[in-house]
Amino acid sequence: MAADAQPSTTDEKPLNLWLLAVLGVFTGVIAGVGAWGFRMVIGLVHNVLFLGQFAFEYDANLHTAPSPFGWAIIFVPVIGALIVAWLVGNFAPEAKGHGVPEVMDAIYYHDGIIRPRVAAVKALASAFSIGSGAAVGREGPIIQIGSAFGSTVGQLIRMSSHDRITLIAAGSGAGIAATFNAPLGGVVFAIELLLTAISARTLMVVSAATVTATYISQRLIGVDPSFNIPALEQPVFQLDRPEVLLLFIPLGVIVGFLSVVFIRGIYGMEDIFERIPGNYYTRHALGMICVGVMMYILLRTTGHYYIQGVGYASIMDVLQGVLTNPSLLLLLLVLKLLATSLSLGSGASGGVFSPALFVGATGGAAFGHLCMAMFPGLELDLATFAIAGMAASIAGSTGAMLTGIIMISEMTQDSTVVLPLILAVSVASAIRRGVMRESVYTMKLIHRGHIVTEGLQSPFLGMRWAGDVMAWNFAVQGEGAVVPKGSTQTILVEKDGQVVDIYQPASQLEPGQSPETTRYITICERDDLPTVLHAMDTAESDIALVSRNPTAPTASDVIGVLTRSRLMMVLQQQKKLL
Repeated sequence: MAADAQPSTTDEKPLNLWLLAVLGVFTGVIAGVGAWGFRMVIGLVHNVLFLGQFAFEYDANLHTAPSPFGWAIIFVPVIGALIVAWLVGNFAPEAKGHGVPEVMDAIYYHDGIIRPRVAAVKALASAFSIGSGAAVGREGPIIQIGSAFGSTVGQLIRMSSHDRITLIAAGSGAGIAATFNAPLGGVVFAIELLLTAISARTLMVVSAATVTATYISQRLIGVDPSFNIPALEQPVFQLDRPEVLLLFIPLGVIVGFLSVVFIRGIYGMEDIFERIPGNYYTRHALGMICVGVMMYILLRTTGHYYIQGVGYASIMDVLQGVLTNPSLLLLLLVLKLLATSLSLGSGASGGVFSPALFVGATGGAAFGHLCMAMFPGLELDLATFAIAGMAASIAGSTGAMLTGIIMISEMTQDSTVVLPLILAVSVASAIRRGVMRESVYTMKLIHRGHIVTEGLQSPFLGMRWAGDVMAWNFAVQGEGAVVPKGSTQTILVEKDGQVVDIYQPASQLEPGQSPETTRYITICERDDLPTVLHAMDTAESDIALVSRNPTAPTASDVIGVLTRSRLMMVLQQQKKLL
């Protein structure tokens, strides 16, 4: 049998920096216009389904008026669910869920290739999810929309996969910046979660896209921060009593555990719905009718829907001091966690940023009430605890610590609470990571067997060559030779100078793996390890032969053997150093 030998391949050369920057600006234009258009579509869906009005204007920071449909509002999320299931199921399955894991998967495992149709399907599906009341956010969709456009540009114009990934990160950061009017937050988000390398080149492209998208968004949507509360711009938090600062440590602990509940709740609910008999339509409809019932009960008992959609109106109530009942705060926290888990677990399309903000705001304010009761002599401000809780919740659930600090400061225009934010964010992130390594973004990839590192790390694997870690212990035998039992060597079986079979010693095999294989790739000593891993994945091979002449390999050219298990061992050694 002929071997599936795959010689090393070279990537496209990097684009001219200025051309790449121009493409970044173009991507930023689409992200900025897309963020505005996405809001308009959400507004139209929301107004039609909730109020029976054909109108695009919708201010998510204001509570929706009681629907004229009365109790029938329970079925509005079900209508949205059926439309979402049809769009996602028929046109783009990757548009299901909160989107960012799919972007990360494309970056790390698919050379930055995202299908162009994903942007359109994601926009429509998420608009119907959010507009019909699903407890999800609009940032995940705009990230996927911006990244899909960046990837499409990178596929239409010949460029290296690294440049294409840079455009994906630029589109994602630009989408975040345009959605929240947070340009610094957009840049930092791209750096923390999506860029595979940080340099003047990549930062220039991301910055060009982010600035462009923010400017367009400000022209189309307005220059006000996401949570425009003038009182927050005053220096509320003071350090006259330094002991106040210590209260944000237990807040970080609490939000860290809430982040664990948030992550496990979403994926646990997803597992539950997958076991329910039926199909995507029936399961999603079941989840959303539960959300509809919760919305209607809240409306009848409190006067507002509270948990529906992005939930910004509820967050505004907390920050403005309108929503101060600690029992109601805790109830809304629990209900939002449940509604988000039901929405995403059953198949909605939307982001997790906004639900995390809601959980952090209500949890932080509730903790602030506890502190005020325990320490009546301290001058405490509930808004400060809510803002710190929001940043800690973002950092704990997504793993983006700097993004949480910077973005929340931009969204509230409150620069006086930076120290509490840093404390709460660092503690919450440490607690979540201590309980579970996976973030809400990486957990889905881990379930697929795809490893994505969290946080900025040195490219340890990329700094090592195949020749540095290959095994020298192999032998070449002619076809028909008897392979000795218990051999500790890798045996290459050759015929007419070509390797036709490979026998691996039992000690190097994974459970269930056959000792004999004919599927291998051929590489050279100076191939870096990420390239080798990608080539193995593409060829569905578990072994690579290191050859002096990988373009026309023969058995006599082989100088070493590199197995997937050996590569995984090197990766595990790297993780222990983190």
